[in-house]
Amino acid sequence: MPNRLLKFHILLLALGLSIAALSAPRGSFPKPAPKTDLSLKDLNGKRVHLRDFRGKIVVLNFWATWCVPCNAEFPILVDAEHKYSVRGVTFVGASLDDDKTKKNIPSFLQKYHATFSIWVGASADDLDRLQMGPAVPATAFLDQDGEIVARIEGQLRPGEIEERLDWLLAGKTGPAPQALVTHLEKQ
Repeated sequence: MPNRLLKFHILLLALGLSIAALSAPRGSFPKPAPKTDLSLKDLNGKRVHLRDFRGKIVVLNFWATWCVPCNAEFPILVDAEHKYSVRGVTFVGASLDDDKTKKNIPSFLQKYHATFSIWVGASADDLDRLQMGPAVPATAFLDQDGEIVARIEGQLRPGEIEERLDWLLAGKTGPAPQALVTHLEKQ
């Protein structure tokens, strides 16, 4: 008899959970944060992972030395890094330079006085996997959970970094900046 009573209670519990699930509004159950990761090498050849920066706000910029808009936007990134690194924001530049153009990276960084982390070996597959758009430059803004909360496809415009970082640093309070901005010319 006690076995039948236990089965009855389990059935009632399952029925109650099913009814609760059906009556809850769509999308009300929390979704796990996407696991945004990127694994490349730093300039010294050491393997580096984006996941190692969880707990920090990260600006991830995909660029290349041969990219004209990347050259125009790099001073904006360097200035923002100087302004926001003291507030705990991490900047990472992921270069899409290949074996032929990788030799140009040191002089490129010296030209712009870049001091943030530079990773090499990024590819179009990385851009696609992270939904960064079809071209460089491309910039992602990651929250402390490692989730991409905003993207800019193409060359950054003045104020776009500040708008997104100020919102993230304020704990995502106030109106959210546009999650996807595209500055790519149509051909």
